[in-house]
Amino acid sequence: MDTTVPPGSLRGALTPPCSKSYAQRALAAALLAEGGSELHGIDFCDDTLSALRCIETLGARVVRSGPTLRIEGGLRPRGGRLFTGESGLATRLFTPIASLWHEPVRIEGEGTLLARPMGALLEPLRTLGVAVCDRGGRLPLEVCGPMRGGAVTVDGSLSSQFVTGLLLALPLAAGETTVRVTDPVSTPYIDMTLDTAARFGVEICRNGYEEFFVEGMQRYAPATMEIEGDWSAAAMLLVAGATAGEVCVRNIRTLSKQADTAVIRALERAGAGLVCEAGSVTAARRPLRAFEFDATHCPDLFPALAALAAAADGTSLLRGVRRLRHKESDRAEAIRSEYGRLGVEVVIDDDTMAVRGGAVRGGRVSAHGDHRIAMSLAVAALRAGGEVVIEGAECVSKSYPSFFEDLQRLRV
Repeated sequence: MDTTVPPGSLRGALTPPCSKSYAQRALAAALLAEGGSELHGIDFCDDTLSALRCIETLGARVVRSGPTLRIEGGLRPRGGRLFTGESGLATRLFTPIASLWHEPVRIEGEGTLLARPMGALLEPLRTLGVAVCDRGGRLPLEVCGPMRGGAVTVDGSLSSQFVTGLLLALPLAAGETTVRVTDPVSTPYIDMTLDTAARFGVEICRNGYEEFFVEGMQRYAPATMEIEGDWSAAAMLLVAGATAGEVCVRNIRTLSKQADTAVIRALERAGAGLVCEAGSVTAARRPLRAFEFDATHCPDLFPALAALAAAADGTSLLRGVRRLRHKESDRAEAIRSEYGRLGVEVVIDDDTMAVRGGAVRGGRVSAHGDHRIAMSLAVAALRAGGEVVIEGAECVSKSYPSFFEDLQRLRV
């Protein structure tokens, strides 16, 4: 689907979807808790729906009432096929959980997920006693447990999701486990994992982000959890406000454990007008200056930061490019090529992206099947010299289905 975004100004307030990262972790914990849990404030983007299907396949009984889910947990897989859609987190989360079961479970996905690497998860599972059949470290794959305890080393340089899946599953393993992580990245996401486990009564001890100690034979306790607003979505809206008007984003907390709260630092460095209050943040347009920012631990911010840098005076330097190669697209190349079509020079040198700010021209661009690229290009289009047509814009449904409608609601 092509979506045309004309230039224009924004003013108003919005509530973004809930954090899909927290939502998926909470769904996994509710599955593992024997008894009834409630999750409030849920929004149903594609990735969250994929996680919901996974917990139902793995044995949970779910009653949906608006933004509330009532979940009767218990790991008792119904059938031997687990379909994770196009969600990398759901795949890396529920593969270890399925590995707790004593019968084979086949994990399948679709779209860009089929090209994303899963190998960093498979060797640790084998070390923990799981039989794994895979296709060169990619989907589809099959696991058969039960997973036992022990000592494993996980390569954390590609994604923290591999660590997250293991940490949420291992409390139910037969023995205690020591998980050593080499080159950990996206460490705030690990904080979210430990926070979710603790809310459901499970204890995981850590030594920094390089070593974790997980006692086996623990029990997840049913819990009630309110899912907070998504800072990844909020970042796009705040950048839109900082570059094209004034936007207040509600239902977000600056003290959240979410990695993308870091967008506040980037906006401050760029000189945006910012007002942070209890439960909301407002970003307003001011003359923007070039800035430097290391997004190694918050790579999902890159597309929003590219839109911010394109509006700043001078050349901004964004670090952490290596984290972008294995997302829904090669995000570094997608940003370089598509912003280039809009007249914005983007140069990539090893782990650094240089974005030369200035005028943005209208044109036709591609979302590359990537929800965050589509949103980034839409934000950049607000200050373009003409209309920007985004090919494949429907991919925003992966995380923020109403994004374009919300953007339209803010126009003045």
